[in-house]
Amino acid sequence: MPDARQRSLAVLGSPIAHSKSPLLHRAAYHALGLHWSYAAADVTGETLPGFVRGLGAEWRGLSLTMPLKRDVLPLLSWRDELVDLTGGANTVLITDHGLAGFNTDVYGVVEALRGSGVVRVDAVQLIGAGATAASVLVAVASLGARDVRVTARSPEKATGLLELAESLGISATATGLAGGRGGDFVADLVVSTLPGGTEVDVRLPAEVLSGGTLLDVAYDPWPTPLAARFLTAGGRVISGLEMLVNQALAQVRIFVTGSPQTPVNDEARVLQAMRASIGLAPSPS
Repeated sequence: MPDARQRSLAVLGSPIAHSKSPLLHRAAYHALGLHWSYAAADVTGETLPGFVRGLGAEWRGLSLTMPLKRDVLPLLSWRDELVDLTGGANTVLITDHGLAGFNTDVYGVVEALRGSGVVRVDAVQLIGAGATAASVLVAVASLGARDVRVTARSPEKATGLLELAESLGISATATGLAGGRGGDFVADLVVSTLPGGTEVDVRLPAEVLSGGTLLDVAYDPWPTPLAARFLTAGGRVISGLEMLVNQALAQVRIFVTGSPQTPVNDEARVLQAMRASIGLAPSPS
């Protein structure tokens, strides 16, 4: 484990001022008794290489938002298997041997679902076809998903997801957001990876809205239009904040221990501090 001397970390993106990552990470390091700083830096794909070259010896790691999750790939000296599988790294550990890339979004999705009682899924409707959707696909595959409907503005952009699904042993099809098929697919889980506030014309059966589960990775503004539909119908809704806090916990593990699988000291207390920092209720013990 790294020593307790001052370390620097940051979340990178553009725009980035809205990010809740500084709140989450500062709460974690305070709970761990580490005098580490964690800031937000406005960095684009064009300025990323220069930013990385300018980092001093005190830097421990970086959190990345899109599109930097893909822009960083050529800069990595090592990457975990989830980075190769999903095509994106949201976490960078700075080592003596170069930059090591990790994907903690998959863990964030799985733990957000498990924490809300979703431990197994079968049929999933996935809205959106970007990098986050790839992480969601890998996550639901680990929970047993066998049938996935990808709904995107441009179905042809889902080609990569359909190929990924096939490699994971999932039967997957793609359809457009408006019109076409949609209302005939009965999913036990719906996951939206679209930005907060996005109005989407997705036809969902009444039984899905009232009896299914929605994980909406967005959280601001809240509820999203889709989340409001589920809440009105009586369905279960999981906010994107749950994914955010869990993927951040995996990042804290990486920055502190060097591995996303190695828990930090007194991790349950650290997680509760992180949840409180963004207004989430304590998780069940």
